[in-house]
Amino acid sequence: MSDSISIVVRFALYFDLMLLFGLAIFGLYSLRGKERVSGTVLNFESLLYGASVVGVALSLTAMLLLAKAMSGVSEFMELHQHIFQMVLMGTDVGLTWMVRIAALVMAVIGVALNKRLPTLSLWIVTVCGAIALATLAWTGHGAMDEGSRRYWHFTADIFHLLAAGGWMGALAAFALLLRLKSLKGDQEAQILARVLTGFESAGGVIVVILIVTGVVNYLFIVGPNLDEVMLSTYGQLLFLKILLFAGMIVLATLNRFHLSPVLERSVRNGEYSAAVIALRRSMTLEFSMAVIILCLVAWLGTLSPEMQMNAE
Repeated sequence: MSDSISIVVRFALYFDLMLLFGLAIFGLYSLRGKERVSGTVLNFESLLYGASVVGVALSLTAMLLLAKAMSGVSEFMELHQHIFQMVLMGTDVGLTWMVRIAALVMAVIGVALNKRLPTLSLWIVTVCGAIALATLAWTGHGAMDEGSRRYWHFTADIFHLLAAGGWMGALAAFALLLRLKSLKGDQEAQILARVLTGFESAGGVIVVILIVTGVVNYLFIVGPNLDEVMLSTYGQLLFLKILLFAGMIVLATLNRFHLSPVLERSVRNGEYSAAVIALRRSMTLEFSMAVIILCLVAWLGTLSPEMQMNAE
């Protein structure tokens, strides 16, 4: 039961921090000038504020679960002395947790500046969101390594997390932009068409980073081993994750080279409802795949492939 709760909390934390970073950086590279003001195109104020506050709550929950597991106590009420002595001040995870909380508090302050200084606000939230998301690397398999290998593994993990956050945030932004009530007229449709086309460069960089860091992380965790790992639960979940990722790339390619150009032409002609519906369906499927992948990532982070292969 406790493992299931930990997996759920890990998933929620990954999802929340990826949205925080991904939505903020999307506003910087996709929107222009006054479009970055909350409510003009996206409701940044409520979205980013909510993600920051929920991130703090989830981080507190994750720390309580970790402290309970490390201390061996049976009740959460017994944790008050263990959190500070054993976890917060005595482990790298505790130190990075404090960095995450500080970054999320700074993100809340950054969100408050959006109406007056929208670009600066999004920069603050992007940087703070990146720091908060990067701290999750210390809860993964890289924390088990030692020496220089440990820091190279952390570097690959951090870039993997940031790239995944960028993609997840973009998918969430597109989902919001594709809502019926968001497309009030030609101007909103034109913005949607522009940002979809403009995502080409960022999307290409994201996919390359995910593939390269994914391969590097696999080699760090398992090594050049395919046959044995595929017999384990870890390997089977990883294989499913790769299949879903490949499916996301296929959908992203379809969106970029077919559905987005169709929308662009439709907007010029003034009849874009059919193109929006097709894009909405594709984006919904792609976003669903991303959520399932995050569920698998949360589960994979609790498994030891080496122990499972030895058990086999």
